[in-house]
Amino acid sequence: MTRTATVRTDVADPEIVARSVRPDNTTEMETRVERDEASSSGESGTVVTRIERDDTAGLASTLDDYVVNVTVATEVAEHAERHTTHQS
Repeated sequence: MTRTATVRTDVADPEIVARSVRPDNTTEMETRVERDEASSSGESGTVVTRIERDDTAGLASTLDDYVVNVTVATEVAEHAERHTTHQS
């Protein structure tokens, strides 16, 4: 039996965050960006990653790694945006 988890992360710049975490994805992972109609013209949105594993321990380990990666990617993107905004 396959175990699955879906992680949804609301961020200010989902394209940058998604591009940052995708290189670490395995073949059992898929990362995409979702935007609702109200925010389609803005930058905010949601990074959605679906993870599949054959066992619960493997799923938990992958989730742990992914959460660290998406947290770092989000913080770096936010820092870069603050730096860029203040440089103008």
